[in-house]
Amino acid sequence: MQAQEILRSLRLPEFDDLSQFFRNLPTTALVGIGAFAAVVAYWFASRPKAVKPPCDLRMQSEEVEGLDGARRSVIGDSPQLLTHYYDDARTMYEVFRRGFSISENGPCLGFRKPKQPYQWLSYRELWAQGLLQQGCKPCTKQFIGVFAQNRPEWIISELACYTYSMVVVPLYDTLGPGAIRYIVNTGKNKISIIFSETALLLGMVQTPGLSSIILMDPFEKELLERGRRCGVRIQTMQEVEDCGRESRHAPVPPRPEDLSIVCFTSGTTGKGMVSGYTYVSVDLYCHGGRIGFFQGDIRLLSDDMKALRPTIFPVVPRLLNRMYDKIFSQADTSLKRWILEFAAKRKKAEVRNGIIRNDSLWDKLFFNKIQASLGGCVRMIVTGAAPASPTVLGFLRAALGCQVYEGYGQTECTAGCTFTTPGDWTSGHVGAPLPCNLIRLKDVEELNYFASKGEGEICVKGPNVFKDIGKWLPNGTLKIIDRKKHIFKLAQGEYIAPEKIENIYIRSDPVAQIYVHGDSLQAFLVGIVVPDSEVMPGWAKKRGFDGTYSELCKNKELKKAIMEDMVRLGKESGLHSFEQVKAIYIHSDMFSVQNGLLTPTLKAKRPELRDYFKKQIEELYSSISI
Repeated sequence: MQAQEILRSLRLPEFDDLSQFFRNLPTTALVGIGAFAAVVAYWFASRPKAVKPPCDLRMQSEEVEGLDGARRSVIGDSPQLLTHYYDDARTMYEVFRRGFSISENGPCLGFRKPKQPYQWLSYRELWAQGLLQQGCKPCTKQFIGVFAQNRPEWIISELACYTYSMVVVPLYDTLGPGAIRYIVNTGKNKISIIFSETALLLGMVQTPGLSSIILMDPFEKELLERGRRCGVRIQTMQEVEDCGRESRHAPVPPRPEDLSIVCFTSGTTGKGMVSGYTYVSVDLYCHGGRIGFFQGDIRLLSDDMKALRPTIFPVVPRLLNRMYDKIFSQADTSLKRWILEFAAKRKKAEVRNGIIRNDSLWDKLFFNKIQASLGGCVRMIVTGAAPASPTVLGFLRAALGCQVYEGYGQTECTAGCTFTTPGDWTSGHVGAPLPCNLIRLKDVEELNYFASKGEGEICVKGPNVFKDIGKWLPNGTLKIIDRKKHIFKLAQGEYIAPEKIENIYIRSDPVAQIYVHGDSLQAFLVGIVVPDSEVMPGWAKKRGFDGTYSELCKNKELKKAIMEDMVRLGKESGLHSFEQVKAIYIHSDMFSVQNGLLTPTLKAKRPELRDYFKKQIEELYSSISI
């Protein structure tokens, strides 16, 4: 009986009971209940939602049977590797035409002059037709060399080639005159050079394999006569486009299996790699997007970002590091730094739960100015070309309130082969294999890396094999340990992975760039450090050092303090004593593409750095006895 009474008291009220209850309530109480219900409903409808991952993040790749431990992405329904997303976008030409249709010939390429708004270009075929008027053949035996920095004319030239099945050969000034001459001559009169640097033109006209030069920038008329004497026709892009108006030719689109591009790597090997159209192009063009180019001066990048207001921001880790350092350098008191770290910690808690947003209380109070410095509309950041610091990525995911992805790849695999899976906001890896790739690791016995332990040299299925050292993580993502060709042995037999050490030392606040050096004749490491000109003066002042940037770079006591900070970070990160530098040299000028110490993708050119600082390295070794 007692149990029945309890159950009767717990029964749900009937509708008539509820109706009678609410009729007896005063109007103010009803209004209050209604308002509370509205607030609760609004909260449920508008509360931040986590990004839904496309797969189980605990197992992002799977092993393929019968392929010696090779792994593939678990994303996708087909066991075959993905070759294209859309049936009408199998080649770069089709990719661009699809975007042209979606955008209804909307703005495509943007550029700006100093203190002016962005100007936008739409699609035109006149330039491509003009190439045919110059004698170029619409086939894959026609090679077109493109020599320019990133600018709209580069993309226009590339798409012109794709329109008529011509093959693009990108050239870089860091290849050097000798390498460029070799590349041009390899083409045997099949290469027309589209030039933008008139200073380099003087040397190029001596190349017998060259038939035509088309300049992007204005030039002196005496170059015309110089070209005639060398048997080279010199024109401007405008002249070629005008020729295209005189005669119209139907496009000759390439097939997916056709050769599309020949890339000579920007690093130190200079190896030529060929690529066809059968690869996945995650491309803005395919969706009718717009691409804006910065003015070319890194110091004006912030102004360009504010003017362009991009939604997607591809960036190299070096710029992310500069952004991170600048943010923390402005928090110049212990209170400001504590508040910044506290706010970031609160946002990181949301990120760990998969929530990425820029409208929280912390964003409105602390991070809105940081987001505004990138234009205020960034929804995605993609980084690659070099390892990114987990500390920097974690902070920027929180502070910028946007999705930050890290990818891995090389020229030899058409940019990318692994990529962060949406929803996986952990750091310290470069994501899972892309659905278009099959990746396996093979033993490197001399370095004690074994595929059976999930470590080894990275191999991507296909004809192009590159040489990095990787490690499979338990969740099926790939971790880059080091580049095989960069690993060396010290005199006592210990192997050193210098990039791993550099990625730790670069987290030191006053350090902008660092080169760690060692060889088999020496028992310890030394380093070349370039301080951050914006951060170091404030960092030094807190430690009692005053002076100009140039004076601080020569201060021996400050050099000692910088090295101590680097060694501290090394110990915290678990470096062995033989992995720590024993002496450093402070260099005041940045490594750059212009001085030949960085590749166009801002990677360190280690042989060039070794030769450039040969004298300083010898002095460092002679100054220390261990």
